[in-house]
Amino acid sequence: MPWILLFLTLLCAPLQAATIPGITATAANSASSTQSSEPSVEQKKAAYAALADVLENDNSRKELIDQLRKVATTPPQEPVPEITPPEVKEQKTVLENVTEVSGYYGEALASRFAQLYRNITGSPHKAFNPQTFTNAASHFLLLAVLVFAFWILVRQCVMPLYRRMGKWGRRKNRERRNWLQLPAMIIGAFIIDLLLLVLTLFIGQLLRARLNADNSTIAFQQSLFLNAFALIEFFKAILRLVFCPRIPELRPFRIADGTARYWHLRLSALSSLIGYGLLVAVPIISNQVNVQVGALANVVIMLCITVWALYLIFHNKREIQHNLIELANHSLAFFSLFIRALALVWHWLASAYFVVLFFFSLFDPGNSLKFMMSASVNSLAILSIAAFLSGVLSRWLNKTITLSPQVQRNYPELQKRLNGWLSAALKTARILVVCATIMLLLNAWRLFDFWHWLNYGAGEKTVDILIRIALILFFSAVGWTLLASLIENRLASDIHGRPLPSARTRTLLTLFRNALAVVISTITVMIVLSEIGVNIAPLLAGAGALGLAISFGSQTLVKDIITGIFIQFENGMNTGDLVTIGPLTGTVERMSIRSVGVRQDTGAYHIIPWSSITTFANFVRGIGSVVANYDVDRHEETDKANQALKDAVAELMEQEDIRGLVIGEPSFAGLVGLTNTAFTLRVTFTTLPLKQWTVRFALDTMVKKHFDRAGVRPPVQTYQMLPAPQSSAQPASPASPPPPPAEPTL
Repeated sequence: MPWILLFLTLLCAPLQAATIPGITATAANSASSTQSSEPSVEQKKAAYAALADVLENDNSRKELIDQLRKVATTPPQEPVPEITPPEVKEQKTVLENVTEVSGYYGEALASRFAQLYRNITGSPHKAFNPQTFTNAASHFLLLAVLVFAFWILVRQCVMPLYRRMGKWGRRKNRERRNWLQLPAMIIGAFIIDLLLLVLTLFIGQLLRARLNADNSTIAFQQSLFLNAFALIEFFKAILRLVFCPRIPELRPFRIADGTARYWHLRLSALSSLIGYGLLVAVPIISNQVNVQVGALANVVIMLCITVWALYLIFHNKREIQHNLIELANHSLAFFSLFIRALALVWHWLASAYFVVLFFFSLFDPGNSLKFMMSASVNSLAILSIAAFLSGVLSRWLNKTITLSPQVQRNYPELQKRLNGWLSAALKTARILVVCATIMLLLNAWRLFDFWHWLNYGAGEKTVDILIRIALILFFSAVGWTLLASLIENRLASDIHGRPLPSARTRTLLTLFRNALAVVISTITVMIVLSEIGVNIAPLLAGAGALGLAISFGSQTLVKDIITGIFIQFENGMNTGDLVTIGPLTGTVERMSIRSVGVRQDTGAYHIIPWSSITTFANFVRGIGSVVANYDVDRHEETDKANQALKDAVAELMEQEDIRGLVIGEPSFAGLVGLTNTAFTLRVTFTTLPLKQWTVRFALDTMVKKHFDRAGVRPPVQTYQMLPAPQSSAQPASPASPPPPPAEPTL
C-alpha cells in the first residue's frame, strides 16, 4: 500500500537517533546525514493519522507487523574501514640524539641547582634562641663524650685478645697445616668489633633516655648522633678490617705499617667529617639556627671534603698504583688481571665516588650519605664474597683427580679426561662469578635492577637457557667419557693376563672412537644452537645441499672411504704390518678412513689412498717362509755337498735364538737344478712372521762356514777365447801366432 510506505518514511525520519535492532550505528549515522531536515508538524499529524488507520484495519496491521519484522531480521551493513595513513616518524641523527639527551640531563641538573638556590635564599627564617641552643648542645655533648669514652674503653679491653688471635693465626699459617685459621681469626675480630659497636649503641640508648631532660629537641639531636655514630663506626670497622693499623698480624693484605696507619687515619677522619657533618651538624644547624645557614653549611662541608679527597687521591696516585702492581705480581693469574686493571683506573673511580657524593649531598642532603654508604658496603661485601669464591675455584683448578693404578691401567685416558672436564667447568664457573659480580655491583649503585631482570623477562629466559646448556654439555661430556673409556679399556691390556687386542681391532676401535667424537660434537653443537634461539633448520638444509654437492665432486673420496672400510673388515692389513703395495714395500704406520701411511726402510713415508690399492702383499699373516738355494760346482760330489749343507743346518738349529724363530723342522729338497757349470741344492724353513730374513741371514753365514770347511767349491766362471777375424789385404804370417781378441766372450 502506498500510504503505508509514506507512513514508514515519515515515522523513520524523526527517529534517526534511535537504535533499531539489526541496524548499526554507522547506518543510523549515514541516515541522519542524508535526512538531516526534521519533518513539519503537518507531516507528523498525517503520519500519526495513517498509523491509526493502519492499526484499525486487521490486514494492514498484520502487513505492517510483517514489514517491521523483516526490517528487524535484515543483517546490518558492514562498516566501511577508514584508511589512516601511517604515522611518519622523524628520523634523528646520532648528533641530534646526543644533543637531546644532554639537553635533558642538563635541564634536570639546572633545575636541581635552582632548587638548591631557592632553599638557601627563600626558605622561611627562624629566630635563633641562644638559651635553647646552649641547653641542647650541653646535653648533646655530654652524651657524645660518654658514648665515645665507653667505646674507647671496651676497645682497649679487647686489644690483647686481638693480638693473641693474630699471633695464633699467623703461626698456623706459617706451619701450613690449614689455610683457614688466619681468615677465621680476621673475620672473628671483625665480628667482635661489630658486637662491641652494638653494645655501645645499647649503652648510648640507655644514656639518651636519661639525658634528654624530657625535651623533644634534645632527644632528636641525640638520636641523630647515635645514628651517625653507628654508621660511621661500622665504616671504620671495615677500615680496621682492611688496614688493621695497630695489629699487623690481623692484616689480610701485604701493606706496610706506615702505609696502613696513614690511610686508616685519613679515611677515618674523612668518614667522621662526612658522617657527623651531614648527619648531625647540618640538621642541628637547620633546626636550631636557620635553614639557610644549614644549607650553606652543607655546601661548605661537602666542598671541603671533596677537595681534600681529590688531593689525597692524586697525591698518592703513583704510590698506590705501584703497590697494586706489586700485589698483582704476587697474586694468582686470574686475580692479577683485575688488580692490574684496577691499578690503571683506581684514581678515576675514587674521584667519581666523591664527586657523585658531593652532588648527591647538595640535592638530597638527608639520604645521600645513607645511599652512598649502603652502596659502598654492599659493593665491598659483593667483592669480598666474589673474591672468596674465585679464590676457592682457583685453588681447585690447581688440584687434580688421581685415580687408582688399576683404574689407570684399565682406562688410560680417563684421569686426563676427567681433569680436563673439571678444569673447564671450574673456569666457566669463575667467569659466571665475575659476570654476576658486575651485575650485582650495578644493582648496588641502582644502575641496573638485577633482581627484576632475574625474575622477569630476559633475565629469567637467560638463566633458563644457561641451565639447559649446562645440562646438555654435562650429559654430552658424561656420555663421551663413558663411551671413550670403554673403547680405551678394550684397547688396553691388564695385569691379569689379558693380551693386547690385535692390530685390526685397535685400528677399528680407534676409527670408531674418532667417528663417535665427531657425531657427539655435532649433535651437541646443534642442540646448543637450538637452545640459544638459532634456527638450525637452514643449517641442516644447507648441510644436506652441501653434502650433495660434495658427494658429486668427491667421488674418489667416497671410494677411498668405502674401500678402506672393506679392507679393515677383511683384516687386510693393520698398523705395524710389513706390506708391499705396488712398487712400495714398507711398514704400515698409520691407517685412517681415507688412506694408509707406509714407511720404507729408506725412511721415506708414503700416503696411499685406499682406492688406488688394487692388490697388496702382507708379510705378517701367520707364518714366514725361507727358500734357500745354493749353487755348487758341477765337478763336486753331490753327497759331500749335501752333507755340508745338512751340517750347517744342524748347527744353526742348535742356536736357541734361531730355533725359537723356526716353526717345525727344515725340509731338504736335495738337488733341484743342473747346468753345464753347477748344480743347485735347496733347503726350506717355516718361520714366525717377519723372521724369515733373520733365519736366512744366519743360514747363509753357517753354509759359507761349512762349505769352506768341507772344500765345496762354488761354480767357476769360464771364458772361451775366439780368434780375431783375418784381413784379406794383409794375410797373416803362418809363423806368427794370432793376437788375442779385443774383449773376452763368456
